[in-house]
Amino acid sequence: MTPTYLTRHMRLEDIPQVVSIDRLSFSSPWSPNTYQFEVNNRETSHLVVIEVHEAGFAPVNGLRGLVQRLLRPKTAPLLAGYGGCWLIAGEAHISTIAVHPDFRGRGLGELLLTNMLQRAMNLDGEYSVLEVRASNRTAQALYEKYEYKVVGRRKGYYRDDGEDALLMEVRPFDEAYRQRFAAHVAALSKRVTYHDQFTRQSKAEK
Repeated sequence: MTPTYLTRHMRLEDIPQVVSIDRLSFSSPWSPNTYQFEVNNRETSHLVVIEVHEAGFAPVNGLRGLVQRLLRPKTAPLLAGYGGCWLIAGEAHISTIAVHPDFRGRGLGELLLTNMLQRAMNLDGEYSVLEVRASNRTAQALYEKYEYKVVGRRKGYYRDDGEDALLMEVRPFDEAYRQRFAAHVAALSKRVTYHDQFTRQSKAEK
């Protein structure tokens, strides 16, 4: 039996788990203080997490599972991933997406991306940009699915190893794009069982 997921806004109490996932995912992770600033900066910064509903979920074993359980207070929900987006002057800049290694390959990265794009459209965003490692074809394929195209290259963008970043962009968020986007989301909902608190809140806030 597979778990059910809930997508929602990131809260301050999520930061320890988010930092843990960040460190498992990236060689240059954000600091806890950075996440605290981003969570508190609701005007332009929009962060979402995927909460795991434990029904049918087998806990992770081994050292990584032990660390994960120690970082998570008994009353805190288990998080499978998170994403961040800056929305400024109509531009939705995807700042980060990460899924815990034990939850990868389940469509959750796509779920995070669609949540942030949906929020951007709900709040009158006009287009979206992001940077991705030139070698990360898996991530690029996901972005291409949502019609991002390479519009530039940033030399030596990643400080840890000097790898280039590809600058990708999708525009405009017109009615035709929104219809194609909705079709992708409908297909995703058949593969991933989730409740979408994030989108409901975004619509209420518009």
